[in-house]
Amino acid sequence: MISVSFRRFIASCVCLLAAFLLFTASSVSDPSLPNFWDTEEDELLATRIVHSMTDEELLAQILMFGWAGADPSSEVIAWVEKRSLGSIKVFGWNTDNTVKVAESVSLLQTRAQKGRFSIPLFVATDQEGGWIRHIKGKTSETPGNLAIGASGMPADAWYSGYYISRELAALGINLNFAPTVDLYTDHDSTVIGPRSFGEDPEAAGVLGAAFMSGSRAAGVLTTAKHFPGHGDTGLDSHGKLPVISISTKTLYARELVPFTRMIEAGVPAIMSGHLAFPSITGTGEPATFSTLFLKDILRDKLGFTGLVITDDIMMNGATEWAGSVSRAVQLAIEAGNDIVESSTTPRFSDPLWTGTLKRMKTSPAFRSRVVESAHRVLKTKIAYFKGDSSVPVIPNIAEIPSRVPDPAGQAFFLSQAVRSVTLIRGTLQPIEDSPHLLIASSFPSFLHAGTKRFPQASLSGINSSLRSRARRARTVIFCLSGKEDLSALESIRDLDINLIVVSALSPVPLSRVPWVDTALAVYSYSPWSFTAAFASLRGDFVPQGTLPLRDLN
Repeated sequence: MISVSFRRFIASCVCLLAAFLLFTASSVSDPSLPNFWDTEEDELLATRIVHSMTDEELLAQILMFGWAGADPSSEVIAWVEKRSLGSIKVFGWNTDNTVKVAESVSLLQTRAQKGRFSIPLFVATDQEGGWIRHIKGKTSETPGNLAIGASGMPADAWYSGYYISRELAALGINLNFAPTVDLYTDHDSTVIGPRSFGEDPEAAGVLGAAFMSGSRAAGVLTTAKHFPGHGDTGLDSHGKLPVISISTKTLYARELVPFTRMIEAGVPAIMSGHLAFPSITGTGEPATFSTLFLKDILRDKLGFTGLVITDDIMMNGATEWAGSVSRAVQLAIEAGNDIVESSTTPRFSDPLWTGTLKRMKTSPAFRSRVVESAHRVLKTKIAYFKGDSSVPVIPNIAEIPSRVPDPAGQAFFLSQAVRSVTLIRGTLQPIEDSPHLLIASSFPSFLHAGTKRFPQASLSGINSSLRSRARRARTVIFCLSGKEDLSALESIRDLDINLIVVSALSPVPLSRVPWVDTALAVYSYSPWSFTAAFASLRGDFVPQGTLPLRDLN
């Protein structure tokens, strides 16, 4: 039997060997070409590399592809090896095994270093915290942005970004598509909801900037999204292009405020959203394809100089308006996006590539736009990877078990959850453990957290047997996790019980049950949030969170 320590020793040796091979690969490249790792001023080196690139290499540098399955597909490996793909995206379907994620990153970065210029990949994911957690496996399930908004503390945002990014850094992920600084304006929204810091534009900007700063301290770059603001619509741009009918005045006074604060704080990247603002543009085009939004407003008026990255170009909000994926890619580049993200890896002969490359070769203006973006991507990469606190290109596989989940992060996320608990209605008196107590939820983790503090309590799912179980109880703690739970809650309305509702995720469904006398909100289904909820019900602390939404009865 091989011991765990010996296996970790072998893994460390493999990492060191990979690093050595990367060094030797880059050191024997064509000496007539500039190399990414040359000791040269950033601007000059980026310019030299761009001028030495073929059209194919220029275009590939501004593309970002994802793949299906746990292991990188042969297609994405080929794009990195043969076409010098600039960036990859790790989606949620790749990530149940965190070690496998790091191995995939290591493989692709090793292949990238063998390219003509030894340019490392941007490796991106969506690890917002709370509801959106694409890297799963052993990573932390955190209380999320709306919980941060409820505490109102920039320190909570800073440390959330810090600990989330420490885990990403351990896996070799260097670019996080977070924070979401969209405002929770439309309370019926199912796409933003608790991903938002709340409704207040200034607060969202301050908390987003703090999240960004904490992330950077851990070595990870951040991306403010979804420009110019996804909060005032209930539609999801994955399925349909949302149309947001607000004026220019409202745009500047509300939606753009968080992005402005992020820009002032030095955010390195902003994601453009597939969102139409016809009252502002005069057309139905998505902001992704709008020079008005990306050049006139974002670059010229707001002064942003970093990277503009599209939301997934495969989303219907982009492709249906453009007419095809190939056309969507070209429109996105023309409008001013520097990186075009695709959730899938196209074939080598796909029009996404052939059509766009043809456009480069026939339109000097279009080629100039590609060159501009490739230069901006390279300059950002050079400054980042040669900086003092970048994520190592090759992750150390042997260290992952001790770094994910982050040990210090666990204590922080529990304390953050405690600070976020918000008493929405009524008063709380400490609840005693009793066999006459019923805990009801569709989340097994809620029931598990409840039995830790109330071991004598009975448990129930949100199902047809709930009413008969509740009739035998004196106190019912009901977890309201969405509109789908409302009918079950109504079914026990007439019972003579002490009813306490704990709202998980969005607190908006509480407005549908004004008859509930005692309710508190925890804003996520993180185990830390549920632990904090039951601690407050036990009387361990008095909830101090403030509801980050207005006009919620």
